[in-house]
Amino acid sequence: MQQPIISVSGLRGVVGSSLTPDLAARYTAAFVQGLPAGRVLITRDGRATGAMLADAIRSAIVAAGRDALEGGVAATPTAGVLVRSEGCVGGVQISASHNPAEYNGIKLFGGDGRILPAGDGQAVKDRYLAGKIEWRAHDRIGVADCLDDTTTAHLELVEKIVDADRIRAAKFRVLLDANHGSGAVVGAPLLERLGCDVTVLGAEPDGAFAHLPEPTETNLAGVSKQIAAGGFDAGFCQDPDADRLAIVDSAGRYLGEELTLALCVDHQLRQQPGPIVSNCSSSRVTQDLAKKYGVAFIRSAVGEANVVDAMLAGGAVLGGEGAGGVIHPAVCLVRDSFVGMAMVLDAMASRKKTVAELADELPQYAIHKAKATVAPEKVPALLDALEKHFADATADRMDGLRLDWPDRRWLLVRASNTEPIVRLIAEAPEAAAAAALCEAAAEVAGQC
Repeated sequence: MQQPIISVSGLRGVVGSSLTPDLAARYTAAFVQGLPAGRVLITRDGRATGAMLADAIRSAIVAAGRDALEGGVAATPTAGVLVRSEGCVGGVQISASHNPAEYNGIKLFGGDGRILPAGDGQAVKDRYLAGKIEWRAHDRIGVADCLDDTTTAHLELVEKIVDADRIRAAKFRVLLDANHGSGAVVGAPLLERLGCDVTVLGAEPDGAFAHLPEPTETNLAGVSKQIAAGGFDAGFCQDPDADRLAIVDSAGRYLGEELTLALCVDHQLRQQPGPIVSNCSSSRVTQDLAKKYGVAFIRSAVGEANVVDAMLAGGAVLGGEGAGGVIHPAVCLVRDSFVGMAMVLDAMASRKKTVAELADELPQYAIHKAKATVAPEKVPALLDALEKHFADATADRMDGLRLDWPDRRWLLVRASNTEPIVRLIAEAPEAAAAAALCEAAAEVAGQC
């Protein structure tokens, strides 16, 4: 990778080639130039290169005439909480999310504690690409300070959304796999405050990943075996910046990331009914649950910022993405693995059921993912061809092309922003039916 991947919500790249301290500094300066006067938070997810990039980013903030507030290692949702609790005008989280160790990146927050919405993010990208960076004179530079307590505000907010005493009484035994990211910084004390007997894997946030960082079934095979052998009630597995959560049951069965949101939605709607938001690439389990409880279901385009926009517009009580990202507006408008853990434990305690039993009650679907090589200029014609080919489906062009059938099958086709491919995601009650949709779509793509 010779160029960083820059989107409206931030950037990521390979450290030393497509991501350098100079690039990080210039991109950060482009960000803070659009902020009002005030402090800008800096946090990082524990990767080995995070401290180096934090130095460059702090220097850029100060040199651009803003004040910096350093929070050290913190999860991405914690950064969102701290921006608000500390009265910052924005925030920079240094993280490459689930990408391998050679990557790092930057996520940008507005003063409302959420990832920048698309319009604001595009403005940052435009300023960066234009190269018009304004550095201040010696008597107009900012100052930097350190934040001592980065966990209390987040812990207290998460505790408030559940019945903490009920969870404590259950005395759950859980395993937390932070995998040497930032997840244990809040995850371990949260689970302890909820009365759990906690075993933590990879508690040290040094970026020395014990397994590939994306919390998929394959990458968590060894952790799942430990959970099954250790007599745990549940296993909670985070990505490096702890905005995503995958769950493993007591038998070592990978429940995955798609069911994390569904488990939380079911529990939320039993406690407080209200509108629910999920993006167009996530399992329809949440849509089924909204129908079951008689509440509005709102579908958004892919991307955390789009989910949050839809939540705010629709007054949602909960939202998120199927990749293990749960967003609770009473905590922060950021995907939050700690919210997911607390809500799942509260569901187990309130209904006196195992996490496996809760998962087995949900509607059952199979998701299949594939991709097809398509030149960017041919994507519009492909989407037209697919809509014609699948004429018996209801088509939606909110984000790429989504096709829905009355028998609960759906297919999403979206172009990649970084490769000449389209991504194919299908879901159906049976795995073979989901795979068949992707295969049929790939065949049409091959003819374009």
